[in-house]
Amino acid sequence: MVLETEGCDSFAVVFTDIKTNRLILRSLREEDRPTMIKLHTDPRTTQFESDPPDAAQVGLLVDTWLAHWIEHGYGYCAVTTRASPDVIGLAGARVRDFHDEKVLNLGYRFHPEVWGRGYAVEAAKAVVDWRARAMPWMPLVASVNVANERSGRVAERIGFTEYTEEFYDGALSRHYRLEATPPGKGVDSAVHGS
Repeated sequence: MVLETEGCDSFAVVFTDIKTNRLILRSLREEDRPTMIKLHTDPRTTQFESDPPDAAQVGLLVDTWLAHWIEHGYGYCAVTTRASPDVIGLAGARVRDFHDEKVLNLGYRFHPEVWGRGYAVEAAKAVVDWRARAMPWMPLVASVNVANERSGRVAERIGFTEYTEEFYDGALSRHYRLEATPPGKGVDSAVHGS
């Protein structure tokens, strides 16, 4: 029996923890729910959202993120350091419809207590590299509120270029994009466009 994987976003994708020099990105679990609620209701992390979610709304988001893991075998990850199992943030990719196209949405958010250490860049770059290896046929999009300059700098530092600006989720947003990697091209060319 021959199984086709080109264009399939789930069957052949088996996620294993992503390890960087300092971080571990692992599958999101039900026990991460309280940490995700705290992270996504902190006024410092939601300051650029036009309608910041409350705990109940974040709980529903976590439900969808966990369901995505079950359906696709990958998604938004809980991020820890190699030195501690405590979750310090979220980074990963999940399927999203963007202008009538299925893309992977890159997401990253970290607790304010660990801001300024380069964790967002390190984790987001690891996700970009994972996507280039595991799902090169899927474009990767990062949508950033234009007022959130830090998040925009993360996207730019990992190789994204400006794609479009438009209103999204109630605010002017910049949509960064990495195209699908053509067959025969490696991770470096996917990130740097060469």
